Amino acid sequence: MREQQGRGCAKLIIMLAATLLFAGCGVKTDPVPPASVAPEAIVDLRYEIDEGGVRLTWTFPDRTINGDNISSISAFDVYRAVVDLDGLCDTCPIPFGEPTEIDGGETSVAGKRRMGEYRTSLLRSDHKYFYKIRARNSWWAASDDSNIVSFIWHVPASPPVSISAAASDTRISLSWPPVTTLLDGRPAEGAISYRVLRSENGKEFEPLTEPLAETGFIDIQVVNGRKYFYKVQSLLTYRDNVIDGGISRVIAAVPLDMTPPQPPTGIRAVRTGSGIKVFWEPGVDPEVAGYRVYRRLAGETEAVLVGEVESIYNIFDDRDIDAGATVYYSVSAFDQAQPANESERSAEVSPR
Repeated sequence: MREQQGRGCAKLIIMLAATLLFAGCGVKTDPVPPASVAPEAIVDLRYEIDEGGVRLTWTFPDRTINGDNISSISAFDVYRAVVDLDGLCDTCPIPFGEPTEIDGGETSVAGKRRMGEYRTSLLRSDHKYFYKIRARNSWWAASDDSNIVSFIWHVPASPPVSISAAASDTRISLSWPPVTTLLDGRPAEGAISYRVLRSENGKEFEPLTEPLAETGFIDIQVVNGRKYFYKVQSLLTYRDNVIDGGISRVIAAVPLDMTPPQPPTGIRAVRTGSGIKVFWEPGVDPEVAGYRVYRRLAGETEAVLVGEVESIYNIFDDRDIDAGATVYYSVSAFDQAQPANESERSAEVSPR
């Protein structure tokens, strides 16, 4: 009897082993390694502090760790660490807590990479905050950590107000009154400096310089005729740390070409059977758009504009003149700026 029971148990064990063995053969494809679907790490995590707290932004990853394209992200994990300034240790590990999950989505919209965003107002004065983010395509396929951003939270300085911008030739001058208070209305306790930010589309702003102590800045890295947008952020120095403060409203300006071309040279006037022809040397300035011809009759004090030609011409035929009149001509050049800059007039000449 015992022998039969032993044989039955042996058969049962063999059947279970066979079941487990052949169950593995039911896998239709090879297991997917995490690297083939895990997104690449976020490398452009940024923060911006305003009256409402802190705003984190980053670009959606659109490739896997292996470099394959991906069209969507399942979710983002936002990690935060909070350290009291009195216990801050520069060499200690950053004590990140459990992450906050936020929704992902398509990596691009209308052919443009999407930007992720996370806002929070849960901030305490005299604490330093650290943030990093991971992108996930599933619970087991997460990216590596993003770059870490950090800041110290204290009641920020108020934003600069009454920003003004004066545009001139190849430069834009910004100015603003000094900031003297915090966002809660109290007097600022530390030194205030300023960060100037610029954008060419009114959306993505980049800092132009290191923090400034002055309440003004001249931007000479501009192109005439192109529109530029500016914001100014106040910075408070508190306990040897710089606290990002309020940001001003956006102001825009367009630098204008205000430099006139050189006046034409080699002016000559010759009488013909139909009137008087005025000649000048062809210009070499590519910015010249055309020429204006002025005429002054004997006895008059002011010359009047009698004609305008494009820059491809260096001749003007004045047919509206009496054959025996004593007359004097001068010529100016004007450029392509809007409004155009006009040169001084050439010396007057009289027809031969």
